[in-house]
Amino acid sequence: MLASGGAAHGTLVTAGAQTAGHGRLGRAWVAPAGSAVLASVVLRELGEGAALLPLVAAVAACEACERCAAVEATIKWPNDVWIDRRKVAGILLEARPREGWAVLGIGLNVTTRAEQLPEELRATATSLAIAAGAQESTVPAVEAVLAALLEALELGMDDRPEEVFAAWRERDALYGRSVRWEGGEGIAEGIDASGALLVSTPGGRVELQAGEVALVRPTSEEH
Repeated sequence: MLASGGAAHGTLVTAGAQTAGHGRLGRAWVAPAGSAVLASVVLRELGEGAALLPLVAAVAACEACERCAAVEATIKWPNDVWIDRRKVAGILLEARPREGWAVLGIGLNVTTRAEQLPEELRATATSLAIAAGAQESTVPAVEAVLAALLEALELGMDDRPEEVFAAWRERDALYGRSVRWEGGEGIAEGIDASGALLVSTPGGRVELQAGEVALVRPTSEEH
């Protein structure tokens, strides 16, 4: 791996297509050629900022979507970016704090057409092109979205913690919604200073860590 081999801070690796990309919880990220941002960035000397990386990356992905396609993007805890409650981007962070490095991976669908998505994902996934309803000539180029993403990421890493949390909370897709997970269900109340999801339940407030999965339970109005 480049990071463990000493690759410099900011080293960027991109792919033109992906057939079995490594995602969270062993899931695959698939992208047709030339249709998506598929990037991994080596980050070093993060210090206390390492804990904020997942939040910074999610906000940066939202900002890139908003800037390049004029769409509203939100964050579904812990690491998905949504447009109209459908996933447009996913984030995966691999960190080795003791070794002083982290690798941030981001996949963001840009020009992907609905028919190019796996059939089982067409109701839950989207792209900038699909969300914007854009003609092919007006769809932002993958390279432009990548540039916007990297710029937003660089700026976000310089933000103070309170600014990062404020930007993330403005885009919190789960706040006030009913959610469920393997251990129970309740109402999402945002995140705490560690990035854990706070959920109000009949038995009291619980904290869900990033390793757990929170699923939106649609309300009757959303069926």
